[in-house]
Amino acid sequence: MNKASRIYVAGHRGLVGSAILRRLRAEGFNEIIVRTHDELDLTMQRDVERFFEQARPEYVFLAAAKVGGIFANNTYPADFIYQNLMIQNNVIHSSYLYGVTKLVFLGSSCIYPRLCPQPMKTEHLLTGPLEPTNEPYAVAKIAGIKMCQSYNRQYETSYISLIPANVYGENDNFDPDTSHVLPALIRKFHAAKVNGQPVVLWGTGSPRREFLHVDDLAGAVLFLMINYHGNEMINIGTGHDMTIAEIAETVRKVVGFAGEIIWDPSKPDGMPRKLLDSDKLGEMGWKSAVGLSEGVRKTYEWFIGNVLGNEDIRIPDKKGSIS
Repeated sequence: MNKASRIYVAGHRGLVGSAILRRLRAEGFNEIIVRTHDELDLTMQRDVERFFEQARPEYVFLAAAKVGGIFANNTYPADFIYQNLMIQNNVIHSSYLYGVTKLVFLGSSCIYPRLCPQPMKTEHLLTGPLEPTNEPYAVAKIAGIKMCQSYNRQYETSYISLIPANVYGENDNFDPDTSHVLPALIRKFHAAKVNGQPVVLWGTGSPRREFLHVDDLAGAVLFLMINYHGNEMINIGTGHDMTIAEIAETVRKVVGFAGEIIWDPSKPDGMPRKLLDSDKLGEMGWKSAVGLSEGVRKTYEWFIGNVLGNEDIRIPDKKGSIS
């Protein structure tokens, strides 16, 4: 891949896609192709094939996906499996039809079994039952991985699958119904600080999660697009995890909330632990650079500057889900 390569970033307005787009531009890539959802619905096969026929991208970053926390996954399971399967199928198959040189598919750490040995290794895939609260989404992501591997085997394509830890950062989704844990915590702590109320969080606070700032992820994705050519999926993480309670304390300090935290154990915790084994990526020479406190601070500043002006954050949040 060189600076003049035609590069398509699918999902360029989302958390991960926007970070990849920023990184590509910062590195001097100037032939970047993007389409909004209004311009191109990736669930529509004919529209996607027509786009690839006309745009002829050489490299594809497939970051487009329907994502959400436990509440969203539980409420809209059909949407999660259908939309993600359609997006993946259409983009991957059209990449094959129109000669894309290389494709990166972004998976999710929820593909691993609920009671997976820790840290989670790539060989643990499909060795046990999935976490029920996000099984449809996980099944879709597993299908995307297997699709990339199958096309590589049958058609000798170069499609790589990357599995990031829990990603957060600027341009995250802060919607109380559909957000993941870290933006949900930031929103809830800020609202409680403004309202002078306690913070109510789902579950027990005991599950452990590994968090990766989206700028670190974008750097790893570009690094692997350039340097990795295998058929085995690659985990991308920091190598460190924390309990949700510890993460909540980190957010509390950054936001400056001095009130009470109430845990609601009647709500689901999700997987007890999700720590990725990222040794292979480390052996290739990449490591994360953004620590959790710094990343939460940057994300909170983005939230203050980009979300608060568009809504009344003083309205108490409805959800506190963890994924």
